Amino acid sequence: MTAWTLHPDRALPADPVTRPIAREIYQAVRDLPIVSMHGHVDVTAFADDEPFPDPAQLLVVPDHYLTRMLVSQGAQLPELGVGPADGPGFESDPREIFRRFCAGWKHFRGTPTRYWMEHELVEIFGVTVRPSAETADQVYDQVAECIADPSFRPRALLDRFGIETIGTTDPAWSTLAEHARLAADLPGRVLPTFRPDPLLHPARPTWLGDLERLATASGIATTTYAGFLEALRERRAAFVAAGGLATDHGHFSADTTPLPDDVARALFEKALTGGPDGPGITAAEEAAFSAHMLFQMAAMAADDGLVMQFHPGVLRDHDPAVATTFGPDKGYDIPVVTEFAHGLRPVLEAFGNSESFRMIAFTVDEDVYSRELAPLAGVYPALRLGAPWWFLDAPDAMRRFRESATETAGFSNMSGFVDDTRAFCSIPARHDLARRVDAGYLARLVAEHRLDLDEAVDTAADLAYHLPKLAYAAR
Repeated sequence: MTAWTLHPDRALPADPVTRPIAREIYQAVRDLPIVSMHGHVDVTAFADDEPFPDPAQLLVVPDHYLTRMLVSQGAQLPELGVGPADGPGFESDPREIFRRFCAGWKHFRGTPTRYWMEHELVEIFGVTVRPSAETADQVYDQVAECIADPSFRPRALLDRFGIETIGTTDPAWSTLAEHARLAADLPGRVLPTFRPDPLLHPARPTWLGDLERLATASGIATTTYAGFLEALRERRAAFVAAGGLATDHGHFSADTTPLPDDVARALFEKALTGGPDGPGITAAEEAAFSAHMLFQMAAMAADDGLVMQFHPGVLRDHDPAVATTFGPDKGYDIPVVTEFAHGLRPVLEAFGNSESFRMIAFTVDEDVYSRELAPLAGVYPALRLGAPWWFLDAPDAMRRFRESATETAGFSNMSGFVDDTRAFCSIPARHDLARRVDAGYLARLVAEHRLDLDEAVDTAADLAYHLPKLAYAAR
């Protein structure tokens, strides 16, 4: 049997004119360090630096890109090790979970998940047979042998993967104790990111409990609107002190319209006193309050220098029953049409020309790249256009992004690539794919005599490394 290998020119242009140019550009940037500032790998993985438990827990269970495809083909989440361990049908045998993944390998053809996963298996774990029902145990054993080696523990993989800096995503009430340990062992390497979303949506059933967590972490009572704002400021300051460089906001709408203080205070008090059985706050009132709080987050960012990462436009937990049973982020989040020009106007009017404020805007609505986001990023110095994210983190979508956004925004108004992943071992695969796609796009500009080769190589290095460093630089 011929050993499974990956073509060195994968994802580069197919035509014979641009491919050699793309190959040269890619080779110049392929080994640049990775700056992974928008990620969701659990900080405890680095703080504890324990061996990964098994191949299924490493590669299958936490990757909702992967599990959602298998679910679409009839698999049940419990069969993939997702959900309460005491629930019906829950599969606790990691080898059996891995067999189900390998048996469904064909379903990933043509998807970015296929590219990422084959890069991981071949380039990282040295697997030499393509996954299938027949080879599942062989692949499992190869990965298991690797992760048993100390050189495959999380901190060692930071070096193996060439990750210079990685951001984690942490709730506003995090004690940041793990980050304190990491700051002593790996200074400047693993940085916290402030994620206040649950606190900015007072209709969520967890809101009152989350307010108490915020109060405990900050030492400031959150029983008043003023105390709520002050507690958020204190926690942001704690994240800055811990090395944090950014905040992360995943609201449904891009609306950032501020409310008069008395109206915001009244809505806060209504949500606070309504309780689970009281009148509570209406959907329209919550939308207005969350938009107002986004403006407040921008105002705080202009004061403390944290970069405001903003990615609205996703209908979270499309199937409520799945969310109730298995929790959020299980592959049932669906993109919706998103409007930015009016939504971001209040924040950009107030802070878009300020040297102290920075926002990176992401979207999963492709239509707004050329119509709204690229023109906005192309004029407001405080706004950068984030890389294709989530469902758009795919070869053809990344090419479309370059073609739709570059002519208006230019390269310098972009954030460079971010990977937005919980699957740690997919990070180098995702960055590698982005570098190949960018090399292909730049090669076409060279072939069309719109860029010289040295300019293309310089731009590729910017997109891969220098722009992310600049976009998230401390101020």
